[in-house]
This record gives sequence, structure tokens and C-alpha cells, in this order.
Amino acid sequence: MQNHKFKVGETVEFHPGASYLAKTRGHYVVMRLLPSEGNGFQYRVKNVADGHERIVREGQIE
Repeated sequence: MQNHKFKVGETVEFHPGASYLAKTRGHYVVMRLLPSEGNGFQYRVKNVADGHERIVREGQIE
């Protein structure tokens, strides 16, 4: 059984694809682990700088 790569409270770097605005890049804190949506696990993350929250795929963060 595969597990999430990141843990709640961990700081990660978000690398969005070309369809996202460049300003969304940056450091985020993992707030919640979400289930897989067919193409990998998802996470609810919060931007360290402005507090904005978003849902990202595991492949978009490191």
C-alpha cells in the first residue's frame, strides 16, 4: 500500500505547471492529507507568505 510522501506540518516547495500563475510558486505548509484522485495523492497546503490555501497534487511539491 502506497503512503503519502509528505506529512502534516511539513514545509514544501510548490512547483505549479504552466497553467498556474508564477506568483503561486513558493513555500507552503502541509495542512491536510487528502486521498488519491487517480493520479497520486493530494494535499491541502497553506502559503507561508500570504496564508492562501490550495489543494495540490503530490507531483507538484517537493
